[in-house]
Amino acid sequence: MKLIIIALSLLAVFGCTKENSMAIDKKNPADAGKGLRLMVLTTPASRFGYTADKDYPRVFGVLTDWNLGDQTASILATRAGTASLYTTSTFGILGGEGHESARQAAQGCVKIAEDYFDRSSPVSEFPYPPQGKVHFYLLTYDGVRLCVGDESGINSGSDITRPLFAEAQKVLTALREISETK
Repeated sequence: MKLIIIALSLLAVFGCTKENSMAIDKKNPADAGKGLRLMVLTTPASRFGYTADKDYPRVFGVLTDWNLGDQTASILATRAGTASLYTTSTFGILGGEGHESARQAAQGCVKIAEDYFDRSSPVSEFPYPPQGKVHFYLLTYDGVRLCVGDESGINSGSDITRPLFAEAQKVLTALREISETK
């Protein structure tokens, strides 16, 4: 799958209906997605009610930040099946866990993220990725860890993070399909 096709799909999501927009902050709607993203990254697992278990021993969620030039998309997936899209624009999609396809995609993404735990590093700051990079923020029971992917390597199949990116794209696809049926 080529990144340009995925980017076009994502831009189609950005153009979703008003019902899916995240106009939480009436003064500056573009800050809504940024605020939700930061909340997810700074809230400990215990506040979400998550504890380690055999199915999810180290990672309870993953937030994939993907730079699209003037905008960044943040795809959230959690072990409970939470699936959301936050953006640096005014649009996003929340509540994917109410749909089986999104819930399954989110849980699959988190299971794959577990494989990247040892390839990630603990972080306490959460910048958006520069052009050409993809940030995978692993939400763990002991804090947040970062794994960085190279977009051209992901596209060519040579980057180790390609499977994780593919799982995040499944979450995005499920969210897009849900938004198209509304």
